[in-house]
Amino acid sequence: MTRYRLLLPLLLLALPLAGCSGEPEGISLEELRQKTHIHGVAFDRADSQRIQLATHHGFHVVGADGRARQVSSETHDFMGFSPHPQEADTLFASGHPARGGNLGVMVSTDGGSTWEQRSAGVDGPVDFHQMTVSEADPDVLYGAYAGRLQVSRDGGHEWQVQAAVPEGLIDLAASSRDPDHLYAATQTGLLMSPNGGQRWRQVHPQRNPASVVVASGGELYAFMLGVGLIKADEATREWEPLSGDWGERYFTHLAVDPADPQRLVAADNQGMLLLSEDGGREWSSL
Repeated sequence: MTRYRLLLPLLLLALPLAGCSGEPEGISLEELRQKTHIHGVAFDRADSQRIQLATHHGFHVVGADGRARQVSSETHDFMGFSPHPQEADTLFASGHPARGGNLGVMVSTDGGSTWEQRSAGVDGPVDFHQMTVSEADPDVLYGAYAGRLQVSRDGGHEWQVQAAVPEGLIDLAASSRDPDHLYAATQTGLLMSPNGGQRWRQVHPQRNPASVVVASGGELYAFMLGVGLIKADEATREWEPLSGDWGERYFTHLAVDPADPQRLVAADNQGMLLLSEDGGREWSSL
């Protein structure tokens, strides 16, 4: 099951972004929220004061001034957004072109300005709503499409079907310690696979829906509805709460600043961008 079946729909105004993308001053985050919705977030590895946003209408960057600028020449619906864990200008995504159909596996080597298809994937072009790049080995990528988990071990050029996806899959995260370890956020909790998705086991005692899972720098982060944001060391997977129950709100995307793990950015189900400067305990709206 894709994100869309779990996450609450956002109120969208059906306005094109093309008219805003060329404006050097950019647009406010509230304007952006009214015109599109977010499919992925990341800190720019070249400048962590910049936040990268994969959206339903192209790829944007939020600058230190808090304004969003569309940097992609295309207005694709970018899904499965995953930055390369070492190369700042290399980004991966999937999704749909503006004209319809599927994009396959897309890569940008210039920070999101231009994109090209690296692979169609198995039985593609695929539309990976969930895709993740291993921090432990950036040549290893995983993607979920049509109920099957695919894996690439050569940087996204060639793909093979690994297994069926876990039931109720919402998010995927490759381990930052071992490229064969994979985590899944599902409608019935958090799962871990020791062998690239061929076998899964529960890694949190509660079976609440989990909307996000992220592995970064040996740490594991997840958001569980009714529980909030939680964190564990990947080696022990002993969980600690970071911020409590958010009521009707929940995170849809989360990223950790690779230059400063105390800085986290999240998007929530209301289309808001949130920033934490203390490792995820306190949050403020951007």
